[in-house]
Amino acid sequence: MPKNISWGVFMRLRNKPWAEEKLKKYPQFVVPDPEKWRGHWQALFGNGNPLHIEIGTGKGRFISEMAEQHPEINFLGIEKQPSVIVSALDKLIEKNRPNVKLLNVDGAKLREFFAKGDVERIYLNFSDPWPKKRHEKRRLTYRTFLQLYEDILADGGEIHLKTDNQGLFEYSLQSFSEYGLLLKNISLDLHRSDFSGNVMTEYEEKFSAQGQRIYRCEAKYRNAPGALQG
Repeated sequence: MPKNISWGVFMRLRNKPWAEEKLKKYPQFVVPDPEKWRGHWQALFGNGNPLHIEIGTGKGRFISEMAEQHPEINFLGIEKQPSVIVSALDKLIEKNRPNVKLLNVDGAKLREFFAKGDVERIYLNFSDPWPKKRHEKRRLTYRTFLQLYEDILADGGEIHLKTDNQGLFEYSLQSFSEYGLLLKNISLDLHRSDFSGNVMTEYEEKFSAQGQRIYRCEAKYRNAPGALQG
């Protein structure tokens, strides 16, 4: 099941046989054949701005609002499920911003679409926690994913994680630490902290309103000059 949505909502979203055709009608927003832009994403956007990506973009609220607030940054929302990403497409059509696009691809195959240094920041928002031990390798903060991210991030690139799942958060902090990442701006209750500039996802707004804690942290790769000093 995709992240950010309940099983009931997922079942309804699955029943959109028209979704793939709609995605094809908007190549200005949903990038066709994204592997062609590997190493050349700045050419696609027509500028030299840094690129931030969200893996599992869901219905697209986060990525569309981030693009609106930060015109100096290019954004890509990545989502495998056509019946989910079509909702994100609707938001992009409405806002019609030049600095945000979508990829309807599997986030586990990032190396096919990005070369080393293409991306400066990765957002992981409310990813599936995969709580059972036998599913550990599926968690997006498992060490093989951290290697995957390192292979496409610029030196000193960052991962920004948000989740409402305490178990996933604790696991991720340990995984980041064991991999050698520098942890920054850790929040155990984001909406009651002094962190500014937070952009909420649909899922985040719903569960925060119910009183659930939102956990957040930033993890920086130490492969840039001066990174060891933070």
